[in-house]
Amino acid sequence: MAGEPAVTPVPTDDELVVVPLRHWWRWVGGAVILVLLGLLGWALADAKIDYAAVPGFFTHDIMLRGLANTVVLAVVAQAGAIVLGVVIALMRRSANPVARWFAAGYVWLFRGLPVLLQILLWFNLALVFEDISFFGIWEEKTNVLVTAFVAALLGLGLNESAYMAEIVRAGLNSVDHGQVEAAKAIGMTPATALRRVVLPQAMRVIIPPTGNNFINMLKGTSMASVIGFLELIHAANNIASRNLQIMETLLAAAAWYMVVVSVASVGQHYLERYYGKGVAR
Repeated sequence: MAGEPAVTPVPTDDELVVVPLRHWWRWVGGAVILVLLGLLGWALADAKIDYAAVPGFFTHDIMLRGLANTVVLAVVAQAGAIVLGVVIALMRRSANPVARWFAAGYVWLFRGLPVLLQILLWFNLALVFEDISFFGIWEEKTNVLVTAFVAALLGLGLNESAYMAEIVRAGLNSVDHGQVEAAKAIGMTPATALRRVVLPQAMRVIIPPTGNNFINMLKGTSMASVIGFLELIHAANNIASRNLQIMETLLAAAAWYMVVVSVASVGQHYLERYYGKGVAR
């Protein structure tokens, strides 16, 4: 009829033409990345590096000793940091105000100072305390006790313990307080409730940052080279000082770092999966 709007016929499925959306910038970005990778590979291939010598340095006896020292230092420092971190975290949650203030000051101090500075302070402790004694029963020279390993262990471990205290505290706070009340209602002591109810649930929150911190610890052991501790960087420098193949030895050390970090990452993955049971991914 006159005056009525025209009705556009609805096309059938056979008549519909699907036009895919073009993502030109994705292709451009991918091409740029490939070009940059190609240029990097070309530059490395053209560099004055004897790549054939790298595998030999990878298994050099000094490099292997440096690797062992790196892993031992990282594991011991992280283990000590976890124990101290749990204690400090519990003190932060304590009803005792003195314990809370001490824990807060501990975190403030050791988290605030650079790790390298802490290592140097511990290594030079003999300048402040010439001897260390225990109530007159036992006494020893400070520079004998505080070796390069001990100084690195104290610097890395105490710094990490401050971070671990906050990680553990966050994990404990993530557990609903009703869980603790229910545990007390069935006769559990606070220590039993912490061990059997709170910590198993808090581990899901604690494990991921702890794994990341341990990976940082593995790499952070390189700072111990400044006080003469034989870890991977110091081992690479020792080898390079004899043959002047600096890049080759550093590449071997870099390869070992990637190996140990990869192993730690796999372990972190399985720990996260174990403590994340029953949680939707």
